[in-house]
Amino acid sequence: MLQFITHKNPQLDEIEGARAALEGGCKWIQLRMKDASDEEFVAVGRVIGKMCKEAGAKFILDDRVHLVEILDADGVHVGKKDMPVPEARKLLGPNRIIGATANTLEDALKAVKDGADYLGIGPFRFTTTKQRLAPVLGLYGLTKLMTKLREVSDIPVVAIGGIKDSDIRDIMRSGVTGIAVSGNILNAPSPKEKTEIILNEINLSK
Repeated sequence: MLQFITHKNPQLDEIEGARAALEGGCKWIQLRMKDASDEEFVAVGRVIGKMCKEAGAKFILDDRVHLVEILDADGVHVGKKDMPVPEARKLLGPNRIIGATANTLEDALKAVKDGADYLGIGPFRFTTTKQRLAPVLGLYGLTKLMTKLREVSDIPVVAIGGIKDSDIRDIMRSGVTGIAVSGNILNAPSPKEKTEIILNEINLSK
């Protein structure tokens, strides 16, 4: 399971980055545009949403619960300071995917109790693509958290935050379901080929 979280650099914007990831075989795109207006977000979201449908990929919005219906997205990912999971569920109903961010076992257990469909646990290491970064977990911290979580829940989990190719096999052994990346794909010489490499590493880890 690979989730690509959109970002932009001088070469590629959110749309081109998502297109490259989809062409490389990614089946899960999260649209994140923290500083964009709703109007800008919807304009980009309509394009990426269409691409995801054509590719048979999940399309998730970061934070903007109120735009899920407008963009016909598959769901939303909410951070610890975003709308609470129960409130998002009340608005979106039972059939939309709701993911939640967790940095501690306490966070994870609360999200499970609140009815999240999956967790994004991290950051694995320092990353420049996210502001107000929570404490870095590292492999030891992630493995410890996952060991405790798996004693009580089999909820899908993606590890996130500065993940490199060389990390993937060890991360997958921690008990996570997959990984979420942004810069690793976007900043590669060929984002499409990088996506293929990452997916291969995930599959070899199973």
